[in-house]
Amino acid sequence: MNPDQIPVRVLGGPTVLFEYGGLRFLTDPTFDAPGVHLVPGGQLTKTAPSAATPAELGRVDVVLLSHDHPDHLDGSGRELLSGVPLVLTTPAAGQHLGNGAKGLADWEPVELDRPGGGVITVTGVPAVHGPGTREEVEPVTGQVVGFVLTGEGLPTVYISGDNASLDAVRQIAERFGPVDTAILFAGAPRFPMLFDGALIVLDSAQAAEAAGILGARRAIPVHYDSWAHFTEGRDDLVTAFTAAGLADRLDLGDRLAPHDRLAPNDRPDLGDRLDLGERR
Repeated sequence: MNPDQIPVRVLGGPTVLFEYGGLRFLTDPTFDAPGVHLVPGGQLTKTAPSAATPAELGRVDVVLLSHDHPDHLDGSGRELLSGVPLVLTTPAAGQHLGNGAKGLADWEPVELDRPGGGVITVTGVPAVHGPGTREEVEPVTGQVVGFVLTGEGLPTVYISGDNASLDAVRQIAERFGPVDTAILFAGAPRFPMLFDGALIVLDSAQAAEAAGILGARRAIPVHYDSWAHFTEGRDDLVTAFTAAGLADRLDLGDRLAPHDRLAPNDRPDLGDRLDLGERR
């Protein structure tokens, strides 16, 4: 397996479908139609539909849920969770989601059996959803968890979740770097009522810096589109990675348009290898 080319399909916002070690993983499921989601103190507006519906995904073995804000877990996403064997998430979300959801503390590993033998290790890693320390941030924006996936003969995959801390990235790099694929939540979201408008997730320049810290062979930014609260997008990412000398590691891929649904042959039976098309 070429570690730079594991099958990854970005569905919009924070939602990504990928196969790893024979299991199919889905991050932060958001499949509701565009519209307004009310949150304490305001609202979040979804501006574009997902590139697939839950029914079109086929088998999902594990959901990696960085946290349960509505732009990471909406109504359709919650319905999907009931049919997924395992949900890994924050300790707080693990307590109230039910249905076997398991919360992961910092550096806590879970071993998953691979079809045909062997294991995948999913490790919960730190994420800070705003400026400052976790103790300062979590009372306002709540817990967030990132994930690192490892296994014998498999690439190392990092999924950041809504993280704004490069210090957290450095800790992860010390334990797991270099990383083969880094799925980095970006978009530079800011809210005037939160932390005086400071970043609550990485901006484009920080995403490029994170990729460099991790020694990432491939960086896939997500969660910078489909919602109105992002202040930076695709062009900003290209500019930032180019300025950092990392343009060759940036993988924006050709994302599915909403009308270009997953075809039936993208939904294999258990044990078959998913063919989502290699991203270059």
